[in-house]
Amino acid sequence: MIAAVLFDLDDTLYDQRRWLAPAWRAVAAAAEPDGIDREALRRALLAVAAAGSDRGRIIDRALARLQAADDVPLAPLLEAFRSSTPAFLSPYAGVRDALRTLRDEVPIGLVTDGDVAIQRGKLRLLALDDAFDVVVLSDELGRERRKPHPAPFMAALAALGVQPEEAVHVGDRPDKDVRGAAAVGMRTIRVRTGEYAAAPDDPQPWRSARDVPEATSIVLACGVRARAAG
Repeated sequence: MIAAVLFDLDDTLYDQRRWLAPAWRAVAAAAEPDGIDREALRRALLAVAAAGSDRGRIIDRALARLQAADDVPLAPLLEAFRSSTPAFLSPYAGVRDALRTLRDEVPIGLVTDGDVAIQRGKLRLLALDDAFDVVVLSDELGRERRKPHPAPFMAALAALGVQPEEAVHVGDRPDKDVRGAAAVGMRTIRVRTGEYAAAPDDPQPWRSARDVPEATSIVLACGVRARAAG
C-alpha cells in the first residue's frame, strides 16, 4: 500500500521554459547599459540553457560566448534573474485535478531544488502553494543537499510520518528524482515531460508515465492507504 506521494516541481508540474524565458529577457536587458547587445545575449542565454540548465553558471557562460565575461558586472544580472516574474504561469494540463484527487486519498508533498524565494514564487504563480501537505525546499537545508541528496526526501517523509518503503516519488529527472528517491528506499515514477523528457532511464524507475495525471492513476491503481480522518 502507498501511504504518501512526493512530487518534483520544475518540468514535472509545469513547463520550466515558461519561467526561464522572461528571466533571460530581464538578464539581457540588465546587461545593455554595459554595452552588451540585448538580443545577442538573450540568444546566448537560451543556447547555453538548452545544453542543460542544471550545469549552472548559465549567465557567466553566455557572456563568455560573447567574449564579454570580464566586461560586465555579474551582480545586477543575477538580481535581474532572481527578481524576474512572468505575468502568468500555469501547470501542465490536468495537474491541479490530479493532485487534488490524489490528496483526497493520501498525503502528498513537494521536494524541489532552487533559490527559495524563486521556488516559492513559482508555487504562488501556479496557484499550488496550498496544494501539498508538506513542501521541502532543499536549498533551505543547504545547496549541497539538493537532489539526489537524501536529506530533502527524508525531511518530507519525516514531516508526513511515512517510511520510505511506503512512499512514491514522482519526477522528471532520472539523475536527481529517480536516483535520489530510490537511494532512500522509495518507489519512483519518472514522468516524461520538460527538458529531460528524452533522457535515458538511468537508473530505471519503478514505473514510467507520460505525465503527472498518468502517474497519479498508476498510484491509485496500485492501492493507497487512506489518510487518517480529520
